[in-house]
Amino acid sequence: MSISGKVIIQGITESGGTFRPSDWAERLCGAVASYGPGRRIIFHPHVKLAAMEGIKCVVIDASLEEEDEMLFEFLTDFAHENKLQILRTDQFPLN
Repeated sequence: MSISGKVIIQGITESGGTFRPSDWAERLCGAVASYGPGRRIIFHPHVKLAAMEGIKCVVIDASLEEEDEMLFEFLTDFAHENKLQILRTDQFPLN
């Protein structure tokens, strides 16, 4: 069975506060990126930056949980350790 949908890590703590530093989402996406010719950053195709109602988010394609379980756990562990809100949905467009 294939997993579909998105896992959205929001820049809001479980207590409702704004997560700091303000560039956390860029840093997290950069941590799972690779580098191509000319040291150009290549972001992971299943991990995207987004904003929802002005809140920074990292949107993960849920299929990553099957395709690269360790990477998926790295991302979700970051959210859990920092007490960030996580949403699971199949209605959030990744593009």
